[in-house]
Amino acid sequence: MIKGRVIGKIWSSRRVDAMPSGALLEIETDGCGTLIAFDPLGCNSGEAVLITQGSVAAGYFTGKTAPVDALIIGSIDEDTKTNKPINHEGRDTCPTKQ
Repeated sequence: MIKGRVIGKIWSSRRVDAMPSGALLEIETDGCGTLIAFDPLGCNSGEAVLITQGSVAAGYFTGKTAPVDALIIGSIDEDTKTNKPINHEGRDTCPTKQ
């Protein structure tokens, strides 16, 4: 999986028939690169996301072969003030070693 952040939407008025309808988002990865990912979740600009690529991304679409190489598979819950991931078990996300 790849961690990234949505930095924009990509608009395409013409697509090949095999392309599913839905949003294409521009993602800046933690490695500072960018990629275009298909978004079945409805993510927003600035949102932290998890992405999968390759055959796993294409295999998400049942009943047809979709020309999709990157797929958003999760939205990372973050504190809106710090932009740090929220740990829902009440522990620090990166506990210090003692």
